[in-house]
Amino acid sequence: MRLRLLLPVIAALAATPAAAQFTDGYNFIKAVKDRDGAKATEFLDKNGVSIVNVRDNDTGDAAIHIVARRSDDVWLGFLFGKGANLNLKDREGFTPLMIAVRTGWSEGVRLMLQLKAQPDLQNRIGDTALALAVQKRDATIARQLLDAGANPDITDNSGASARSQALADPRAAAIAKLMKDVAVKKPRPVQGPSL
Repeated sequence: MRLRLLLPVIAALAATPAAAQFTDGYNFIKAVKDRDGAKATEFLDKNGVSIVNVRDNDTGDAAIHIVARRSDDVWLGFLFGKGANLNLKDREGFTPLMIAVRTGWSEGVRLMLQLKAQPDLQNRIGDTALALAVQKRDATIARQLLDAGANPDITDNSGASARSQALADPRAAAIAKLMKDVAVKKPRPVQGPSL
């Protein structure tokens, strides 16, 4: 009988470290959302870099996605300095760079490219950051991405590339003109086992 009463207590004590990590992760994300630098630093110091890329259970966003959505270059630099992964994808496959493109945050795009964010990563439907810039008809950001080596010939899940989208949309003529001098790039071969 005594053992039955003690089992829940023992189970609760054994689960404390995992629960504390979850709570710290939640509180870290909350601190980032609230722009509370002191609290965020406290959780980073307590948990090390393992917490900087933790995701919000409700949205799937990491802190780096949150600051990209609000176009916050101060927090972007802070999180990158603490080891945040600039190529981390959210639930839909969007990287912070893609989010910056979608929101028209050209300064964030410039900063992330300087910090070596990969411009050719694709989201779940196959869009790259450059394809998103074409869809927004944002020539400034498209130029930044092309200057950083973005490949205009990567195709999405429907077979369209950023180049083909720019050529097909008369409203994206300025971007098509930028791509005119970019040599056609063949996709890199996929590495891995051959079947």
